[in-house]
Amino acid sequence: MTLPETLPPPQESMQTFLIGLLMGTADGVPGVSGGTIALITGIYERLLAAITAVTPSRVGNCLRAVSPLHGGISPAQITRVLDEVDGWFLLTLLGGISTAIILVGQAVEWANEHTPVLLFGLFFGFIGASAVILLRAAAIRTLPEATAAVLGVTAAFVISGQSQALLETGSLPVLFVAGAIAISAMILPGLSGSLLLVILGQYTYMYGKLGEFLDGIVTAATTGSLDTLVTASDEVTIFILGGLVGLFTVARVIRRALDAYQDITYAFLISLVLGALRAPITTLNSAEYSVTWNTATIQAFAMTALSGALIVFVLDWYAVDIDLETV
Repeated sequence: MTLPETLPPPQESMQTFLIGLLMGTADGVPGVSGGTIALITGIYERLLAAITAVTPSRVGNCLRAVSPLHGGISPAQITRVLDEVDGWFLLTLLGGISTAIILVGQAVEWANEHTPVLLFGLFFGFIGASAVILLRAAAIRTLPEATAAVLGVTAAFVISGQSQALLETGSLPVLFVAGAIAISAMILPGLSGSLLLVILGQYTYMYGKLGEFLDGIVTAATTGSLDTLVTASDEVTIFILGGLVGLFTVARVIRRALDAYQDITYAFLISLVLGALRAPITTLNSAEYSVTWNTATIQAFAMTALSGALIVFVLDWYAVDIDLETV
């Protein structure tokens, strides 16, 4: 079979791309999970199987197949690797996710600059509703589960309040770790990679750098100047590399922990969401925003929080609750 013959029908590719758009939009904001969208649209098991099939050896085989070295480009080898990892599905889905994240990033940048109280109020609602849904889905019955839950809440609460002091925003090692952790959350229903970035204090910073990187691409294409592109490329590249490493390491560790200690692991992960409720308020109280809490700002924050919670509850309604036993 030749490479063009392996392409899925256009209608299937468009459907996968649209699902990717929905997943990317969900993962682009804290408290809403792309994994939940995957459950709703019925691709969750296929996505897990495809991600698991991506191994370093297969990535190496693919790179050799597209390299002019090692005997030249091999369409047959490319076809074989794509078939082994459900490659067209993953590439199309990733294209939709990436497109959505870029679009969401532009909206987040604008809102962060002009209406931060509304933005983080919306996030508070997303996170709070997700915590309610997940805690309802996971019954904590044993002492180890309760201990894991307390540790999760404590870790998220402390880091959310102290991330600026504990973690240097923009530090390349921190961004690498943040990328590895964020990509891992994308495969878990109910847990958002963006939420973990908010906990780590890197969310708005990374969207700002992504915006600079995209502006740099446009500037390079129109004027030939690479200054803006080079300035932002270090952080974006390190974050992406962290995500790729996380795909092969952290994501697999989480999956194995779920296989071996599902209830305990989920008690910890879900409790992170509850502890992260501190993050939006702490962010608004930071020196970057210095929000004055009065009747107007509290009302604006509360109204957008309620709107965000409603959105998540509607999504959960269509998901018919998250069944942790199938994860």
